[in-house]
Amino acid sequence: MNSGSVDLIYLDPPFNSNHDYAAPIGSKAAGAAFKDTWTLSDVDVQWINLIEAKHPNLHRLLLASLTDSDKSYLAYMSVRLLEIHRILAPTGSIYLHCDPTMSHYLKLTMDAIFGRKRFQNEFIWYYGGGGASTRRWGRKHDVLLFYARGEEWTFNADPVREPHKWTDGQRRADGSERSSKGKLADDVWQHHSVMPWSKERTGYPTQKPLALLTRILRASSRPGDMILDPFCGCATACIAAAQTDRRWVGIDIAPKAAELVERRMRDEVPLLTDRAIHRRDIPQRTDLGDVIPYNAARNKRHLYGEQEGCCSGCGEHFRARNLEVDHIVPRAKGGTDHLGNLQLLCGHCNRVKGDRGMEYLRAKLHIAA
Repeated sequence: MNSGSVDLIYLDPPFNSNHDYAAPIGSKAAGAAFKDTWTLSDVDVQWINLIEAKHPNLHRLLLASLTDSDKSYLAYMSVRLLEIHRILAPTGSIYLHCDPTMSHYLKLTMDAIFGRKRFQNEFIWYYGGGGASTRRWGRKHDVLLFYARGEEWTFNADPVREPHKWTDGQRRADGSERSSKGKLADDVWQHHSVMPWSKERTGYPTQKPLALLTRILRASSRPGDMILDPFCGCATACIAAAQTDRRWVGIDIAPKAAELVERRMRDEVPLLTDRAIHRRDIPQRTDLGDVIPYNAARNKRHLYGEQEGCCSGCGEHFRARNLEVDHIVPRAKGGTDHLGNLQLLCGHCNRVKGDRGMEYLRAKLHIAA
Protein backbone atom coordinates (compact mmCIF):
# COMPACT_ATOMS: atom_id res chain seq x y z
CA MET A 1 0.00 0.00 0.00
CA ASN A 2 1.17 3.52 -0.76
CA SER A 3 2.85 5.62 1.91
CA GLY A 4 0.45 7.99 3.66
CA SER A 5 -2.66 6.33 2.22
CA VAL A 6 -4.57 5.29 5.38
CA ASP A 7 -6.41 7.59 7.78
CA LEU A 8 -7.00 5.23 10.70
CA ILE A 9 -5.56 1.84 11.61
CA TYR A 10 -7.04 -0.43 14.24
CA LEU A 11 -5.31 -3.71 14.97
CA ASP A 12 -6.10 -6.50 17.38
CA PRO A 13 -3.02 -8.72 16.93
CA PRO A 14 -1.95 -11.74 18.99
CA PHE A 15 -1.23 -10.83 22.62
CA ASN A 16 1.62 -13.27 23.42
CA SER A 17 -0.84 -14.98 25.73
CA ASN A 18 0.82 -18.42 25.43
CA HIS A 19 -2.55 -19.96 24.52
CA ASP A 20 -4.00 -21.62 21.45
CA TYR A 21 -7.41 -20.47 20.21
CA ALA A 22 -10.13 -22.19 18.17
CA ALA A 23 -13.74 -21.34 17.37
CA PRO A 24 -16.29 -23.80 18.75
CA ILE A 25 -17.71 -26.41 16.40
CA GLY A 26 -21.08 -25.34 15.02
CA SER A 27 -20.42 -21.59 15.26
CA LYS A 28 -20.22 -19.28 12.24
CA ALA A 29 -16.44 -19.13 12.68
CA ALA A 30 -15.96 -22.91 13.03
CA GLY A 31 -12.55 -23.77 11.63
CA ALA A 32 -10.92 -20.50 12.70
CA ALA A 33 -7.89 -21.20 14.91
CA PHE A 34 -4.50 -19.70 15.70
CA LYS A 35 -1.60 -20.16 18.07
CA ASP A 36 -0.48 -17.31 20.30
CA THR A 37 2.78 -18.91 21.41
CA TRP A 38 6.17 -17.57 20.37
CA THR A 39 9.69 -18.98 19.98
CA LEU A 40 12.66 -17.46 18.19
CA SER A 41 12.99 -18.70 14.63
CA ASP A 42 15.23 -18.06 11.66
CA VAL A 43 12.62 -15.62 10.35
CA ASP A 44 12.76 -13.63 13.60
CA VAL A 45 16.54 -13.41 13.33
CA GLN A 46 16.30 -11.97 9.82
CA TRP A 47 13.77 -9.35 10.98
CA ILE A 48 16.01 -8.45 13.93
CA ASN A 49 18.94 -8.02 11.51
CA LEU A 50 16.88 -5.60 9.44
CA ILE A 51 15.77 -3.66 12.53
CA GLU A 52 19.35 -3.42 13.81
CA ALA A 53 20.58 -2.00 10.51
CA LYS A 54 17.81 0.57 10.06
CA HIS A 55 16.34 1.26 13.51
CA PRO A 56 19.00 1.05 16.24
CA ASN A 57 16.77 2.44 19.01
CA LEU A 58 14.16 -0.20 18.30
CA HIS A 59 16.86 -2.88 18.18
CA ARG A 60 18.07 -1.94 21.65
CA LEU A 61 14.53 -2.46 22.91
CA LEU A 62 14.43 -5.95 21.39
CA LEU A 63 17.72 -6.78 23.11
CA ALA A 64 16.15 -5.76 26.44
CA SER A 65 13.40 -8.37 26.07
CA LEU A 66 13.54 -10.78 28.99
CA THR A 67 12.76 -14.00 27.12
CA ASP A 68 13.11 -15.43 23.62
CA SER A 69 9.32 -15.59 23.47
CA ASP A 70 9.04 -11.84 24.11
CA LYS A 71 11.80 -11.09 21.61
CA SER A 72 10.11 -13.21 18.93
CA TYR A 73 6.77 -11.52 19.53
CA LEU A 74 8.22 -8.00 19.52
CA ALA A 75 10.21 -8.66 16.35
CA TYR A 76 7.00 -9.84 14.69
CA MET A 77 5.12 -6.75 15.85
CA SER A 78 7.94 -4.29 15.14
CA VAL A 79 8.26 -5.02 11.42
CA ARG A 80 4.49 -4.60 11.07
CA LEU A 81 4.34 -1.39 13.10
CA LEU A 82 7.13 0.07 10.96
CA GLU A 83 5.00 -0.54 7.87
CA ILE A 84 1.94 0.86 9.63
CA HIS A 85 3.88 4.03 10.40
CA ARG A 86 4.79 4.32 6.71
CA ILE A 87 1.28 3.94 5.31
CA LEU A 88 -0.47 6.22 7.82
CA ALA A 89 -1.49 9.63 6.47
CA PRO A 90 0.21 12.67 8.07
CA THR A 91 -3.00 13.29 10.08
CA GLY A 92 -3.71 9.60 10.61
CA SER A 93 -3.75 7.66 13.85
CA ILE A 94 -3.52 4.12 15.17
CA TYR A 95 -5.23 2.14 17.93
CA LEU A 96 -3.22 -0.91 18.96
CA HIS A 97 -5.40 -3.34 20.94
CA CYS A 98 -3.53 -5.42 23.53
CA ASP A 99 -3.77 -6.50 27.15
CA PRO A 100 -1.48 -6.08 30.18
CA THR A 101 0.64 -9.08 29.09
CA MET A 102 2.69 -7.03 26.63
CA SER A 103 1.20 -3.52 26.74
CA HIS A 104 4.28 -2.11 28.52
CA TYR A 105 6.65 -3.50 25.87
CA LEU A 106 4.36 -2.46 23.02
CA LYS A 107 4.17 1.09 24.34
CA LEU A 108 7.97 1.30 24.32
CA THR A 109 7.95 -0.13 20.80
CA MET A 110 5.42 2.47 19.67
CA ASP A 111 7.48 5.22 21.33
CA ALA A 112 10.54 4.07 19.38
CA ILE A 113 8.67 4.05 16.05
CA PHE A 114 6.20 6.93 16.35
CA GLY A 115 7.97 9.06 18.99
CA ARG A 116 6.86 9.68 22.57
CA LYS A 117 5.22 12.97 21.62
CA ARG A 118 2.82 11.12 19.31
CA PHE A 119 1.30 9.14 22.19
CA GLN A 120 -2.24 10.36 22.91
CA ASN A 121 -3.99 7.90 25.21
CA GLU A 122 -3.82 4.56 26.90
CA PHE A 123 -7.48 3.77 26.35
CA ILE A 124 -8.93 1.24 28.80
CA TRP A 125 -11.81 -0.98 27.75
CA TYR A 126 -13.38 -2.42 30.89
CA TYR A 127 -15.63 -5.33 30.02
CA GLY A 128 -16.39 -6.87 33.45
CA GLY A 129 -18.10 -10.24 33.56
CA GLY A 130 -17.42 -13.47 35.41
CA GLY A 131 -14.18 -15.24 36.17
CA ALA A 132 -13.00 -13.17 39.16
CA SER A 133 -10.07 -14.39 41.24
CA THR A 134 -9.66 -14.84 45.01
CA ARG A 135 -5.88 -14.50 44.72
CA ARG A 136 -5.63 -11.13 42.93
CA TRP A 137 -7.77 -8.35 41.46
CA GLY A 138 -9.98 -9.59 38.65
CA ARG A 139 -8.40 -9.05 35.23
CA LYS A 140 -11.23 -7.33 33.41
CA HIS A 141 -9.80 -4.84 30.94
CA ASP A 142 -7.93 -4.53 27.67
CA VAL A 143 -5.57 -1.72 26.67
CA LEU A 144 -5.68 0.27 23.43
CA LEU A 145 -2.64 2.43 22.67
CA PHE A 146 -3.69 5.51 20.70
CA TYR A 147 -0.90 7.25 18.73
CA ALA A 148 -0.98 9.97 16.09
CA ARG A 149 1.23 9.95 12.99
CA GLY A 150 1.98 13.68 13.03
CA GLU A 151 1.40 16.91 14.92
CA GLU A 152 -2.26 17.10 13.83
CA TRP A 153 -4.80 14.29 13.92
CA THR A 154 -8.53 13.66 13.62
CA PHE A 155 -10.51 13.51 16.85
CA ASN A 156 -14.25 14.11 16.93
CA ALA A 157 -15.27 14.65 20.55
CA ASP A 158 -19.02 15.21 20.05
CA PRO A 159 -19.97 11.84 18.47
CA VAL A 160 -18.57 9.96 21.48
CA ARG A 161 -19.91 12.14 24.29
CA GLU A 162 -21.62 10.27 27.12
CA PRO A 163 -24.89 11.10 28.91
CA HIS A 164 -24.69 13.09 32.13
CA LYS A 165 -25.35 10.98 35.20
CA TRP A 166 -27.12 13.62 37.25
CA THR A 167 -30.76 14.60 36.74
CA ASP A 168 -32.21 17.44 34.68
CA GLY A 169 -32.04 20.85 36.27
CA GLN A 170 -28.82 20.31 38.17
CA ARG A 171 -25.84 22.55 37.49
CA ARG A 172 -22.10 22.28 37.80
CA ALA A 173 -20.38 23.26 41.04
CA ASP A 174 -19.60 26.69 39.57
CA GLY A 175 -23.28 27.27 38.73
CA SER A 176 -22.91 26.92 34.96
CA GLU A 177 -25.26 24.81 32.90
CA ARG A 178 -24.11 21.48 31.63
CA SER A 179 -23.95 20.83 27.88
CA SER A 180 -27.04 19.24 26.40
CA LYS A 181 -24.69 17.18 24.19
CA GLY A 182 -23.49 15.16 27.18
CA LYS A 183 -20.13 15.05 28.88
CA LEU A 184 -16.82 14.70 27.09
CA ALA A 185 -15.60 11.12 27.15
CA ASP A 186 -12.47 10.03 28.97
CA ASP A 187 -10.04 7.20 28.29
CA VAL A 188 -11.88 4.53 30.30
CA TRP A 189 -14.90 2.95 28.65
CA GLN A 190 -17.14 0.32 30.20
CA HIS A 191 -18.91 -1.99 27.79
CA HIS A 192 -19.54 -5.72 27.88
CA SER A 193 -17.72 -8.10 25.57
CA VAL A 194 -19.61 -10.07 22.91
CA MET A 195 -22.15 -12.09 24.88
CA PRO A 196 -23.04 -15.71 23.99
CA TRP A 197 -26.59 -14.67 23.08
CA SER A 198 -25.58 -11.62 21.02
CA LYS A 199 -26.78 -11.52 17.40
CA GLU A 200 -23.35 -10.32 16.29
CA ARG A 201 -21.56 -13.29 17.86
CA THR A 202 -19.69 -15.43 15.31
CA GLY A 203 -17.79 -17.70 17.70
CA TYR A 204 -14.46 -16.29 16.55
CA PRO A 205 -12.13 -16.72 19.55
CA THR A 206 -11.07 -13.09 19.94
CA GLN A 207 -14.13 -11.27 18.57
CA LYS A 208 -14.53 -7.69 19.82
CA PRO A 209 -17.91 -5.91 20.12
CA LEU A 210 -19.08 -3.79 17.21
CA ALA A 211 -19.87 -0.93 19.62
CA LEU A 212 -16.19 -0.62 20.57
CA LEU A 213 -15.03 -0.33 16.97
CA THR A 214 -17.85 2.03 16.01
CA ARG A 215 -16.88 4.31 18.89
CA ILE A 216 -13.23 4.38 17.79
CA LEU A 217 -14.11 5.07 14.15
CA ARG A 218 -16.54 7.88 15.00
CA ALA A 219 -13.93 9.51 17.24
CA SER A 220 -10.83 9.20 15.04
CA SER A 221 -12.03 9.27 11.43
CA ARG A 222 -14.51 10.96 9.11
CA PRO A 223 -16.93 9.60 6.49
CA GLY A 224 -14.99 8.65 3.37
CA ASP A 225 -11.72 8.03 5.25
CA MET A 226 -9.69 4.89 4.61
CA ILE A 227 -9.67 2.42 7.52
CA LEU A 228 -7.29 -0.53 7.76
CA ASP A 229 -7.44 -3.54 10.05
CA PRO A 230 -4.35 -5.70 9.32
CA PHE A 231 -5.55 -8.48 11.68
CA CYS A 232 -9.21 -8.33 10.71
CA GLY A 233 -10.25 -11.76 12.02
CA CYS A 234 -14.06 -11.87 11.97
CA ALA A 235 -14.30 -8.42 10.33
CA THR A 236 -15.67 -6.28 13.17
CA ALA A 237 -13.62 -3.21 12.19
CA CYS A 238 -14.61 -3.68 8.54
CA ILE A 239 -18.30 -3.90 9.48
CA ALA A 240 -18.02 -0.77 11.63
CA ALA A 241 -16.33 1.08 8.74
CA ALA A 242 -18.99 0.05 6.22
CA GLN A 243 -21.83 1.01 8.57
CA THR A 244 -20.35 4.47 9.21
CA ASP A 245 -19.61 5.28 5.56
CA ARG A 246 -15.85 4.76 5.71
CA ARG A 247 -13.75 2.97 3.12
CA TRP A 248 -11.98 -0.08 4.47
CA VAL A 249 -9.34 -2.72 3.91
CA GLY A 250 -9.10 -5.86 6.02
CA ILE A 251 -6.16 -8.26 5.98
CA ASP A 252 -5.86 -11.66 7.58
CA ILE A 253 -3.73 -14.74 6.99
CA ALA A 254 -6.64 -17.15 7.53
CA PRO A 255 -8.98 -18.05 4.62
CA LYS A 256 -11.76 -18.36 7.21
CA ALA A 257 -11.44 -14.64 7.92
CA ALA A 258 -12.20 -13.76 4.29
CA GLU A 259 -15.28 -15.97 4.45
CA LEU A 260 -16.45 -14.22 7.63
CA VAL A 261 -15.95 -10.78 6.06
CA GLU A 262 -18.19 -11.71 3.15
CA ARG A 263 -20.84 -13.35 5.33
CA ARG A 264 -21.04 -10.55 7.89
CA MET A 265 -21.08 -7.84 5.24
CA ARG A 266 -24.11 -9.41 3.56
CA ASP A 267 -25.86 -10.06 6.88
CA GLU A 268 -25.11 -6.79 8.68
CA VAL A 269 -24.63 -4.22 5.89
CA PRO A 270 -27.62 -4.99 3.64
CA LEU A 271 -27.01 -2.11 1.24
CA LEU A 272 -23.87 -3.85 0.00
CA THR A 273 -24.20 -6.06 -3.06
CA ASP A 274 -22.13 -9.07 -4.01
CA ARG A 275 -20.08 -6.86 -6.32
CA ALA A 276 -19.07 -4.57 -3.46
CA ILE A 277 -16.79 -7.15 -1.82
CA HIS A 278 -13.50 -8.08 -3.48
CA ARG A 279 -11.03 -10.35 -1.75
CA ARG A 280 -8.15 -9.02 -3.84
CA ASP A 281 -9.24 -5.41 -4.09
CA ILE A 282 -6.33 -4.18 -1.96
CA PRO A 283 -4.74 -0.90 -3.09
CA GLN A 284 -1.49 -1.66 -4.88
CA ARG A 285 1.60 0.32 -4.02
CA THR A 286 2.62 2.80 -6.72
CA ASP A 287 4.96 5.12 -4.79
CA LEU A 288 8.10 2.99 -5.18
CA GLY A 289 9.01 4.58 -8.50
CA ASP A 290 10.94 2.66 -11.14
CA VAL A 291 12.31 -0.73 -10.11
CA ILE A 292 16.09 -0.50 -10.35
CA PRO A 293 18.84 -3.10 -9.80
CA TYR A 294 19.74 -3.38 -6.13
CA ASN A 295 23.37 -2.43 -6.80
CA ALA A 296 22.54 0.65 -8.90
CA ALA A 297 24.67 3.75 -8.36
CA ARG A 298 21.64 5.65 -7.05
CA ASN A 299 21.18 3.14 -4.23
CA LYS A 300 24.88 3.21 -3.41
CA ARG A 301 24.95 7.02 -3.17
CA HIS A 302 21.94 7.03 -0.85
CA LEU A 303 23.34 4.29 1.39
CA TYR A 304 26.79 5.91 1.53
CA GLY A 305 25.25 9.06 2.97
CA GLU A 306 22.95 7.13 5.32
CA GLN A 307 25.84 5.06 6.72
CA GLU A 308 28.26 8.01 6.70
CA GLY A 309 30.69 5.98 4.60
CA CYS A 310 31.04 3.15 7.11
CA CYS A 311 30.73 -0.58 6.51
CA SER A 312 27.67 -2.10 8.23
CA GLY A 313 29.78 -5.07 9.27
CA CYS A 314 33.15 -4.01 10.64
CA GLY A 315 32.18 -0.35 11.06
CA GLU A 316 35.32 0.94 9.32
CA HIS A 317 35.17 4.02 7.07
CA PHE A 318 35.85 3.50 3.35
CA ARG A 319 35.71 5.42 0.13
CA ALA A 320 32.57 4.74 -1.85
CA ARG A 321 34.39 2.63 -4.43
CA ASN A 322 35.49 0.20 -1.71
CA LEU A 323 31.95 -0.50 -0.47
CA GLU A 324 29.45 -2.92 -2.03
CA VAL A 325 25.65 -3.02 -1.91
CA ASP A 326 24.35 -6.04 0.02
CA HIS A 327 20.99 -7.44 1.14
CA ILE A 328 20.37 -7.29 4.90
CA VAL A 329 17.82 -10.10 4.72
CA PRO A 330 19.27 -12.39 2.01
CA ARG A 331 17.24 -13.21 -1.06
CA ALA A 332 17.42 -16.85 0.01
CA LYS A 333 15.44 -15.87 3.13
CA GLY A 334 12.86 -13.78 1.29
CA GLY A 335 14.76 -10.46 1.21
CA THR A 336 13.87 -7.99 -1.54
CA ASP A 337 15.69 -5.31 -3.53
CA HIS A 338 13.87 -2.47 -1.78
CA LEU A 339 16.16 0.21 -0.43
CA GLY A 340 15.05 -0.54 3.13
CA ASN A 341 16.62 -4.01 2.82
CA LEU A 342 19.97 -2.79 1.48
CA GLN A 343 23.24 -1.86 3.16
CA LEU A 344 26.87 -1.24 2.27
CA LEU A 345 29.60 -3.68 3.24
CA CYS A 346 33.30 -3.57 2.55
CA GLY A 347 34.56 -6.24 0.17
CA HIS A 348 35.94 -8.41 2.98
CA CYS A 349 32.72 -8.38 5.03
CA ASN A 350 30.61 -9.05 1.95
CA ARG A 351 32.70 -12.13 1.06
CA VAL A 352 32.51 -13.47 4.60
CA LYS A 353 28.75 -12.94 4.85
CA GLY A 354 27.90 -14.39 1.44
CA ASP A 355 24.20 -15.22 1.22
CA ARG A 356 23.86 -15.67 4.98
CA GLY A 357 22.43 -13.34 7.60
CA MET A 358 24.19 -10.61 9.54
CA GLU A 359 24.39 -12.75 12.68
CA TYR A 360 26.82 -15.05 10.80
CA LEU A 361 29.02 -12.11 9.80
CA ARG A 362 29.05 -10.73 13.35
CA ALA A 363 30.05 -14.11 14.75
CA LYS A 364 32.92 -14.40 12.27
CA LEU A 365 34.13 -10.85 12.97
CA HIS A 366 33.96 -11.51 16.73
CA ILE A 367 36.06 -14.67 16.36
CA ALA A 368 38.60 -12.83 14.20
CA ALA A 369 38.84 -10.02 16.76
